[in-house]
Amino acid sequence: MMRLFRFLKPFIWPVFFIVIFMFFQAMAELYLPTLMSDVVNNGMMKGNTGYILKYGSYMLLVAAGSSACSIVGSFLSARVAVGFGRDLRSKVFTRVESYSLHEFDKIGTASLITRTTNDITQIQTVLVMMLRFIIYAPIMCVGGIIMAVSKDKELTLILAVVVPLLLAVIGTLASIVVPLFKALQKKLDRVNLVLRENLTGIRVIRAFNRLDIERKRFVEANKDLTDTSIRVNKIMAAMQPLLMVFMNITSVAIIWFAGLRINANKMELGDMMAFLQYAMQIMFAFIMVSVMYVMVPRAQASAMRINEVLDMQPEITDPAGAQSVGAKRGVVEFEDVTFSYPGAEQPAISHVTFEAKPGEVTAIIGGTGSGKSTLISLIPRFYDVDSGRILVDGVDVRELAQKELRQKIGFVPQTAVLFTGTIAENIRYGKKDATDEEVRHAAQVAQASEFINEMKNGYDSEISQGGTNVSGGQKQRLSIARALVRKPEIYIFDDSFSALDFKTDARLRAALRKETSESTVIIVAQRVSTVMDADRIIVLDEGKVVGMGSHRQLLSNCEVYREIVSSQLSEEEIA
Repeated sequence: MMRLFRFLKPFIWPVFFIVIFMFFQAMAELYLPTLMSDVVNNGMMKGNTGYILKYGSYMLLVAAGSSACSIVGSFLSARVAVGFGRDLRSKVFTRVESYSLHEFDKIGTASLITRTTNDITQIQTVLVMMLRFIIYAPIMCVGGIIMAVSKDKELTLILAVVVPLLLAVIGTLASIVVPLFKALQKKLDRVNLVLRENLTGIRVIRAFNRLDIERKRFVEANKDLTDTSIRVNKIMAAMQPLLMVFMNITSVAIIWFAGLRINANKMELGDMMAFLQYAMQIMFAFIMVSVMYVMVPRAQASAMRINEVLDMQPEITDPAGAQSVGAKRGVVEFEDVTFSYPGAEQPAISHVTFEAKPGEVTAIIGGTGSGKSTLISLIPRFYDVDSGRILVDGVDVRELAQKELRQKIGFVPQTAVLFTGTIAENIRYGKKDATDEEVRHAAQVAQASEFINEMKNGYDSEISQGGTNVSGGQKQRLSIARALVRKPEIYIFDDSFSALDFKTDARLRAALRKETSESTVIIVAQRVSTVMDADRIIVLDEGKVVGMGSHRQLLSNCEVYREIVSSQLSEEEIA
């Protein structure tokens, strides 16, 4: 956890002032029992009202100063902890953004959400306590012992017996709690995972009538988390009464033995009351330390998980001396490319070679699992190839800065993703400074303007989370408009027409052909009707290119393509 404290550097001055205020608070509270002792011994016992008023006013001033220091220290501690949490969340989020898809798969979305929220909150909570008590508690403990000894050395033997016993109890409880805290965070990950799957897949769950089974999954994960939380809380709950027992026994012992010493004229009443206060201060200091000792392990477990996110090196990074693009514009070349997913037995694509040029439409077709989406995911460098090269504008994508590479690409994923906000904001996601005219033009080309204009607020209509208030075809058209408004050199459509009817599909392809006449267009599709007009069709089967050419060429020389065509078109349509 100490490694994360490097993010406290911007708050060095507030932390310095917190230390100062906590120091003065501790010194004031240590001085109060001495003042009280003087008031009792020299004022109350001797009936000296003037003395009582004089030193009583000092006590009020010291108490007011202590309270002021406590308030300011608490305020600054809260501000620092919240600022630290804000900066740490920002660091984690920025780090996650740099991950390749492999790192996302490795940690898991649900776990990343837990680490960015709950884990950072745990550290933030502990940080508040540390800033409040890391200076205050040691001063109170050491200062209390010194002041107690100054009042009566013999009575300090009571503390010499009680404090080691107290530390033994705290240590035993903490040794039990620490492993449970680590398990607790993993079980919370599990609950988040199940909950997220249920919320995102609710339509599938209802369609297949799996509500009872999913409810059972959640109940099991929730019960596992609850049982562990109860065990932790039972131990934590047992700690407070145990500590109170120690404090009360200590108080009784001090009063008993101090009474005997007062009776023997070896001690004054005021000194006994001061000694009792110092003993309580020492005990409270140890209780504060014990609370910290119990909470720090949970924060430590959270810190380890956050450090895992921050320390994980992305597999895909920008080269030290990133090259600039060559003279070509929009040319994509695959040179004997082979790629395997981590842990896979067989390559997802093998020895793929082709070239896509501006002004041409290159279509990729093949059966399910043939590697179509994998192939186009390599162009924006979502993954790195195992062997071979992918060139964009004549430069290997691994030698280009990721930002520069992806600025050249308008990517429409297989699953259309929309964000909360207006329709115009979703389209502008492709180009943040796009004018209203550019937004409308992109929507018109994507065949989305018709349904947008029918909405009550037009382009200012709100899109709900995940785009649940629009249909699948409408989501696809808005995703296409988002890519079109960017006017990139390379367009990649990953099965982006699957939810469109044949009429809309044909109109969209005709409009795209005019709009992208100077750009490279790569289309992945399942429908033969979508790809048959392409300048070049690449047929994939089990990750290998088994055919390449025009529609008519492939009908005559590619068996796999003929099978795909015959499964979708009638004999008259083929002819």
